[in-house]
Amino acid sequence: MEQKTAFIAIVGCPNVGKSSIMNKILGEKIAIVSPKPQTTRTRILGVYTDGDTQLVFTDTPGYHKPQTRLGEKMVRSVSAGIRDVDACLLVTEPQGDVRDAELTLLKKIKKEGIPAILAINKIDLLENKDLLLSRIMTFSKLCDFAAIVPVSARTGNGLDALIEELKALAMPGQHLFDADTVTDQPERALAAEYIREKLLKYLDKEIPHGTAVAIERFRERDNDDLLDIEATIYCEKESHKGIIIGNNGEMLKRISSDARRDLERFFDIRINLQCWVKVKEDWRNREGLIHNFGLD
Repeated sequence: MEQKTAFIAIVGCPNVGKSSIMNKILGEKIAIVSPKPQTTRTRILGVYTDGDTQLVFTDTPGYHKPQTRLGEKMVRSVSAGIRDVDACLLVTEPQGDVRDAELTLLKKIKKEGIPAILAINKIDLLENKDLLLSRIMTFSKLCDFAAIVPVSARTGNGLDALIEELKALAMPGQHLFDADTVTDQPERALAAEYIREKLLKYLDKEIPHGTAVAIERFRERDNDDLLDIEATIYCEKESHKGIIIGNNGEMLKRISSDARRDLERFFDIRINLQCWVKVKEDWRNREGLIHNFGLD
């Protein structure tokens, strides 16, 4: 049986559902999701293997106009992601004007000369289905897509068809990952992202975007079915620290408890999670700290 492989970058504007689509395809939440834009900060690799075909996805940050050095790095990672793959999966929403960022991404895809598939996500939210045909026609005029597939990452509708179209792009080549591998993300990085997801869930406005999570300790106890994780949550202002901790530590307890439950499901082990909060002013514009947090 001849093996086939394709490296595919998932690109699009913030909050269109790129990470949700990848998670649904993989059957595991390896990329955190949130209704807030710019949830994904770095390129995240996901691996889908079905028989002789292996699809290696790169989930990229949402393409946006950067306001910080971290934002600039996020945007550059999208461009680099397009250069390094065999094909692109462009994700968009089912209605609205074509965004400038989407036009820019299409130019980059055409420049690289790689095939692209368009996934029109969130069709479960579309009341007037006639708008879907209009959306398909609009994007068809902008690019010669290998396929255009309406999907819903929430319900799973259309994802089987999308997977088949993606598999059709695979070329003969040896698989680089074992069949049971779903990501190359280190366990510490996954733990940090699960905690950051809860910060996005429970905190408002700019506060969660100004946070970073560092895992200080990650060790399974000898002869005990328990994993100790110690994490430091960094924020940009002293006032933000107080909000993250909350009255009598209630907010931090909520964030930690919710993250612990998700981590226990993912790692399939009991977890003792301890979180602290520290201030690093304006860290998103400080190269050294961006590097230390693994976000370059």
